[in-house]
Amino acid sequence: MPSDFAPIVALLVISVGVSVLIVFMSRLLGPFRPTARKLAPYESGMQPYGEAIRRIPVKFYRVAVLFILFDIEVIFFLPWAVIFRDLYVYGLVVMGVFFFVLTVGFIYEWQVGGLEWD
Repeated sequence: MPSDFAPIVALLVISVGVSVLIVFMSRLLGPFRPTARKLAPYESGMQPYGEAIRRIPVKFYRVAVLFILFDIEVIFFLPWAVIFRDLYVYGLVVMGVFFFVLTVGFIYEWQVGGLEWD
């Protein structure tokens, strides 16, 4: 059973190794000339001011969570589309119900203003 996972473990080890190698090689071989401006925190091209930690509106999190939620739900369409011919009418009805629930949730969020960004 563990031998079944050997290719996955090998791919993981190789990808982590290559990533670490690239980071260290760029640090060793690349130019490194730190200045005060380069070491300052990046604030969209503006000079940083005030505390680094400030309150972020809850609307940002709500929009982000809604995006992730609807994005993940849409991902369920791909496996369904791949085996659509094997599911016949049952698969069509089940996905129709799923799509209906998804659409109702989207319309509700649109109506209550959850997708608006002020």
